[in-house]
Amino acid sequence: MQIAYILNTYPQPSHSFIRRELHSLERQGFQIDRIAMRGPDAPLVDAGDRAEAARTHYVLRTGAAALLRDLAVQALRRPGGMLSALKLAWHCGARSEAGRLRHLIYLAEAAHVARRCAAIGALHAHAHFGTNAATVAMLSHAMGGPRYSFTVHGPEEFDAPRALSLATKIERAAFAVAISSFGRSQLCRLVPYDLWSRIEIVHCGIEPARFAVPAPLPQGALHLVAIGRFVEQKGQMLLIPALKAAIADVPDLHLTLIGDGPLRAALEHGIKAEGLGAHVTFTGWLDEAGVRARLAASHGLIMPSFAEGLPMVVMEAMAAARPVIATYIAGTPELVQDGITGWLVPAGDGAALAGAIAQMADTPRSTLADMGNAGRARVLARHDVDAEAAKLADHIRAAHP
Repeated sequence: MQIAYILNTYPQPSHSFIRRELHSLERQGFQIDRIAMRGPDAPLVDAGDRAEAARTHYVLRTGAAALLRDLAVQALRRPGGMLSALKLAWHCGARSEAGRLRHLIYLAEAAHVARRCAAIGALHAHAHFGTNAATVAMLSHAMGGPRYSFTVHGPEEFDAPRALSLATKIERAAFAVAISSFGRSQLCRLVPYDLWSRIEIVHCGIEPARFAVPAPLPQGALHLVAIGRFVEQKGQMLLIPALKAAIADVPDLHLTLIGDGPLRAALEHGIKAEGLGAHVTFTGWLDEAGVRARLAASHGLIMPSFAEGLPMVVMEAMAAARPVIATYIAGTPELVQDGITGWLVPAGDGAALAGAIAQMADTPRSTLADMGNAGRARVLARHDVDAEAAKLADHIRAAHP
């Protein structure tokens, strides 16, 4: 079955879960055309991401003239569909912070996508994230393109559901996907009860074979890793006071920060100002093998996020048999079980974060190993990428009986 994946920016270092899902669907017999609006906005350090970039068709690289031509051709071939799509774009643009002009650009992108899907015989389009990629998929369908579905991750979509016209996207979709029960509950809030059955849960997945033999916990001082983009919602700035407080009880504590982003300079400045430089290592973005190596060298993951969907880094740490300190938000408690696979603390509470670090340091290594193994069993049972992609495959096939 030929399908299209519609994405905004692809690939991205933090979106390896999309690549894994794509590859799993291809192993299950789907032929997938990758269509992204634009290329990555961060250096691609992983060979898998670079390979995906080479296989991806980038809409905006075709140029404005080509997009306008596609818009005109689509309007001539399907004038009724184009009028419907134009009205829909105008309506959604009135609600959106992006505005109507931006939605007219989405309309041109949708025309290009509709024509490409027709040329390759794509029967279905699936978008990741409920933002502009889902808008393009919806407008493409309105003007005569294939039926569509989309995966909502959060937290951005949940912050502005009306501005993103999420309810309209769900109503017009063959189905919508949430990555957690929490995510599904937020989508159910937006539409009438009789549409709830259209909202499915498909977890993001890991490849168990890449975590086949977990490394034993290392000897020595407590070593934590934090992984993610350095942005406000990830809460890394809270690690500075938490780390300073925890060091009073755990003087040889060390933290490795994996990732990069707009807040890197602020993080570096804060760490230096508090005299924590000897306790913190910055690595920048690492490829998947590099992340697994850093997890193997650590005793656990710490994730201080203020807003999330269901973090992949938590899944990867648990698959590596490492306990997790995380905030009690969104879908995270569906994975991290307080006192069993790690510690859950209130978001924004630096004292609680420091307390959890001290508790981990005081926990016997044998108990930490048991917690890690419990987490590993839980994530492998719930987040095997082939099992989750098979659910998505079934939903797509059901939409085209």
